[in-house]
Order: sequence, then structure tokens, then C-alpha cells
Amino acid sequence: MTGAKKFGVAIDFSKSSKCALQWAIDNLADKGDILYIIHVKPPSRDNESRHALWVKTGSPLIPLVEFREPEVMKKYKVKTDIEVLDMCDTASRQKQITIVAKILWGDAREKLIEAIEELHLDALVMGSRGLSGLKRIIMGSVANYVMTNATIPVTVVKDTGLHKA
Repeated sequence: MTGAKKFGVAIDFSKSSKCALQWAIDNLADKGDILYIIHVKPPSRDNESRHALWVKTGSPLIPLVEFREPEVMKKYKVKTDIEVLDMCDTASRQKQITIVAKILWGDAREKLIEAIEELHLDALVMGSRGLSGLKRIIMGSVANYVMTNATIPVTVVKDTGLHKA
């Protein structure tokens, strides 16, 4: 046995990021692995000292049992998403993996690259919002940036419903 894999899934709670989470669970997760749920929020405008610290370091690692608690998520100003929690609970039990969350503040592109290094990830999975043409040029693509700058394999999972007629 080569040891547990450490892989991350970038989650913004969109349908495409939930597809990425399910893909990672189905295709990467093996007994003993560690799955990091990575959520990046825009910089906080709060003046609280803990928020100022979080901008630099992100949240502490949040175990799944705490990630489920609405009061814990309220502290980080993240809305609890039942669908994501159900996927994580099921994966944790059935695949026997450890799931922890990390919340970061700042530019998603830069913070995801930092998370790869900080968490020593073996792989990252993320969704694609399906931007094309002018929108992609103006807004940029987080997925393209991460794929270009990451030092590990990055899998981009498209929302299967985006291109159906």
C-alpha cells in the first residue's frame, strides 16, 4: 500500500462544483484517503481580528462533524449546503475516508494554488461553470488558471446539464 492520498475538491456550492465533488468521491476516494473540501470566499470586510487572520491563513481545518454544524459555518459566514453534507457523510461512511474543510478568503485562483501547496495535495478536482467567449475573457477562468499554475494533476468536471438541448 502506497499510503493515503490527499486530494482536494474546490467547492463554491454551485451545481458544477457538486458534480466535481461526486466525481472525486466516485473516482478518487479509497479507504484511508483524505478529502479536503476547499471553499474560497471573497475577502471579508469585517474588522474582527480573526477575519483579518483568516485572510492570510484561511480557517483552521474543519472536520466533517463540525462542518455539519450550522453555528460553526455561521462563524465563517458559509451557508450550510445539505446536498454537499449528504455526499460527504455518505462518502465518509461508505468509502471510509476522512473529510475536512478549509475555507479561504481572497482571489479563488491564487488561493486554490496556495491550498495545493499548504495542504500537500496529490490532486485537485474542480467544477467548470461553462463560461465561453467574451465572458471567459472578461471574467477569466479559475479552472484555466489553476490547471496552468498547479504543480499537481487538476481534473475539471463539467456540469452534465450545461450542454443538453
